[in-house]
Amino acid sequence: MMEAFESILHTLVNSTKGKGALSIINSTELFDENRIDEAGIVQSLNAAFLITLSGTKHEQSENARNFLIRMTDSPEWAYIARFYLKVKDLIHEEIKTICKNDSDFAYQIERVSDWLSKKENAGKADKLNEKIWSVFFPEGKDLCEENQDIVGDLRLKRTVTITELNPQPITDPARQILFTSNVLLTIPHASKSIDDMVLDRDLKEKIRQTILEPQIFWYDHPIQMGVEPEKNEVIYGLKGLGEALRFERTRRNASEHSKLTCVLSVSVTHKGLQNIARKYLEEELSRAGDPGDIDIYVFTEADTHRIIKEILVPVAGYYLGRDDAEGLLSIFGVDGEYGRHYSFLKAIAAFWKIFVQRELKGTFKIDLDQVFHQKKLVEDSGASAFEHFMTPLWGALGIDSNGRPVELGMIAGALVNKSDIDKSLFIPDVQYPKRELTPDEYVFFSILPQALSTEAEMMTRYESGKLDGRKACIQRFHVTGGTNGILIDSLRRYRPFTPSFIGRAEDQAYILSVLLQHSHARLAYVHKDGLIMSHDKEAFAQEAIQSAYIGKLLGDYVRILYFSSYARVLSNDFTTIKEATGPFTGCFMSRIPITVTNLRFALKAASFFMDGQADLCVKFVKSGVERITRALDFIRGENSMLKKLCHRERLGWDLYYDILSAVEEGLKNEDAFAKELLGKAKDILGQCFLHIDSI
Repeated sequence: MMEAFESILHTLVNSTKGKGALSIINSTELFDENRIDEAGIVQSLNAAFLITLSGTKHEQSENARNFLIRMTDSPEWAYIARFYLKVKDLIHEEIKTICKNDSDFAYQIERVSDWLSKKENAGKADKLNEKIWSVFFPEGKDLCEENQDIVGDLRLKRTVTITELNPQPITDPARQILFTSNVLLTIPHASKSIDDMVLDRDLKEKIRQTILEPQIFWYDHPIQMGVEPEKNEVIYGLKGLGEALRFERTRRNASEHSKLTCVLSVSVTHKGLQNIARKYLEEELSRAGDPGDIDIYVFTEADTHRIIKEILVPVAGYYLGRDDAEGLLSIFGVDGEYGRHYSFLKAIAAFWKIFVQRELKGTFKIDLDQVFHQKKLVEDSGASAFEHFMTPLWGALGIDSNGRPVELGMIAGALVNKSDIDKSLFIPDVQYPKRELTPDEYVFFSILPQALSTEAEMMTRYESGKLDGRKACIQRFHVTGGTNGILIDSLRRYRPFTPSFIGRAEDQAYILSVLLQHSHARLAYVHKDGLIMSHDKEAFAQEAIQSAYIGKLLGDYVRILYFSSYARVLSNDFTTIKEATGPFTGCFMSRIPITVTNLRFALKAASFFMDGQADLCVKFVKSGVERITRALDFIRGENSMLKKLCHRERLGWDLYYDILSAVEEGLKNEDAFAKELLGKAKDILGQCFLHIDSI
């Protein structure tokens, strides 16, 4: 079977040229063991990996293998050479294992190998992607073109027949919804003079001290302190939220004196920023102008630690007799991978309802590069943002297409690109690509199922007929980081969370934690047609997008490893989870994740070199080898670190919600200990409050 696998790769990376050739890169041209420049060495190491994977039929097979072995003695390049040699062995092991356990997969490899070997197929390059995808990316082989039948089939699969609408829906979003968002914050750009920054002198001195600290966390596109106000998404997003509230007042969906409450988690790259983040945001927002009628609370890791130490741990000891609480509750925080702040921003709503705002019913997360264009919402969807929140679908009960009960305790909206909003809100922000594939996309091309899912799930409109939004609706698996929410009762009952190691698609990972854990009904997202926000990052943060390019690519590769392993931790029935969450979320749950991830990585690196982007590729390979190595170590083994962490974090979140139930009961009984904690909580939250004064 390995011979058939190697023959597939040999066809893809050999030196065949000309019209109709089935090769996607020329590995022979990329491999030159005599190069001594940095780019040449990295290029040759990467090409040698692809050549060795393609077996002994490749003319450079022996030279490539010897080159990799020889470079393991190089002080500078040994870690990359060892990575490629190790990954080659892991890929062989993975392919052998799945072929042994899955006869259909083994047959598919043989079938594709046979098709590629036939001379009559040599000119059928237009069929190559479908053949290759059948092995590496089966989700894509039927999605080469837009097909309304496939869209209809997916909507049918996602249809929920309503058995009971929520009898007590949200009626006053300003009072009953806690709005949340995340801020990623880092030190100023190296070219930025701190002296020239318009900030308080003491704050500038603390920034100078923080710059000298080692960086502890890395994010795709954090806000750099001192960035121009028009490029600061905190200012942009909060102003947009304030404008949305003012519009709602004109429609009498909010009183003249009502305010929104917005909780911001601030994830930082340097520890010293924890102590100055709130002051920095206060100054920037004060200078930019109060966003208006929003009570803003800022939580750093230091603030969440105070809540653990002063509130949660004492409750666990006093009411629950737990002396192991502090370690388990470390899941409650905002620094680290995106999964941490995402889970915090949901979980804080349950805390808020008990300690601050009893009338709260739900929480809704926005991204700060997104805003509600309210007039356009009313014009195109017939309802404003608040009116969408008041739907009785949010919290309804129903039966899914498999006959299983669901509770629609979560809500999901959609996005439209700012460049399209003048035409219509109902233009998918991700559309079917109409271009040639890059080499790595022959192995994995997630934009196809993403485009299908965007149209079939996010763009569904409830009209007359079966999907009327009263008797039947759509449930969502594909959600975005902003424009989604959860009712607090559902939050406390089901206790969903995103594992803290998830660094991309933390929004889609959230529901996986409860996908199979239900006694009477499964928790689900209801799709609210017309609840659409404008995605404006392209309009005001191009620099952030460009600087995040490599990190985002690598995060996408690690996502395959983590989602594939996480699905297997959640259930022995991997196929059921994959199919339920397909086509988009599920496509990252691969049968051969190590193979797909590392082929994507190596083919992308090769394409960078082929496009003359040598400097970018060197950075890409160096960073990628480190990140993928860490990820492989994290997921490997029957009792992997990933599996252990998932189990521990489930215990931690269960304890968190048990603590909230205990203190709630104590307050109900007017217990003195609970009342004392109430005062402490208000003191901590008071210190998190953002004081904005016009400057």
